[in-house]
Amino acid sequence: MGAGKTTVGRQLAKRLGRQFLDSDHEIVERTGVPIPTIFEIEGEDGFRKREAQTIAELSLLDGVVLATGGGAVLSAETRECMKQTGWVVYLNVPPVLLFQRTKNDRNRPLLQVENPLSKLEELYAARDPLYRDAAHLVVDGSRLVASGIVQYLQKEFERKCLNS
Repeated sequence: MGAGKTTVGRQLAKRLGRQFLDSDHEIVERTGVPIPTIFEIEGEDGFRKREAQTIAELSLLDGVVLATGGGAVLSAETRECMKQTGWVVYLNVPPVLLFQRTKNDRNRPLLQVENPLSKLEELYAARDPLYRDAAHLVVDGSRLVASGIVQYLQKEFERKCLNS
């Protein structure tokens, strides 16, 4: 949530000559409504079911870079699916920086609360171990700009995935 998954993923896909997909964008496309509307109608559980199904389907595609929503790791099944079908990168960004990046974004239903920074800290504490469990590579997303992260990921991908 605000770590830069879509930005980095889009740039990485371009550098690798692959198709870029974003699970959140795919869900919006399939339902025809924005994510906050899905949360409003179906709740977080309903959204997470849609998310798990979408990621499972997109993970079957070859040659894609897939950015997932921030809560995708909450499902053990989704974490396992990602680990088994792809090379998973965790862009680790501290909550205070996530807050700076997302504080004016009204398209993030979980942050529409009295204290969004506190909520981000809570989400981080719960999700960080899950991201680490799913990831083949953990990258500090707070120190480098997107282009630096993309360059690093391209080198790591080519070293670990193309030469194995």
